[in-house]
Amino acid sequence: MNDQKKIGLGLTGFGIFFSFLGIIFFFDKALLAMGNILFLSGLMLTIGLKSTLQFFSKPKNYKGTISFGAGFFLVLVGWPVIGMILESYGFIVLFSGFWSILAVFLQKIPILGWIFQQPFVTSFFDRHGGKRVPV
Repeated sequence: MNDQKKIGLGLTGFGIFFSFLGIIFFFDKALLAMGNILFLSGLMLTIGLKSTLQFFSKPKNYKGTISFGAGFFLVLVGWPVIGMILESYGFIVLFSGFWSILAVFLQKIPILGWIFQQPFVTSFFDRHGGKRVPV
């Protein structure tokens, strides 16, 4: 992994963290906007600008891209609650194919992994994310 991808993963992590803080602090629009910008810039650095544009411009991702972009715009304009609802929907639609990968990653975390290995959680990931790779 090169330095650019490490920086991209760090920016993505900070973006998720600032978005979480923005939600915790009653939809603070400054924290949410900062989280959005950091998340998107980290994604671009991690997978590359061309791959990011190809991912968001696929015809099957149009619905998610439009709702994520509209939510991003609404957060920047100052309507954080409606913007985050649209962004959440767009995020789920865009990244629904990655649930099984996320499940495997969460199951390998030392302490939290036990929770994600419970039958009700694995059945949720099986139902909503296709087949999961065994740990």
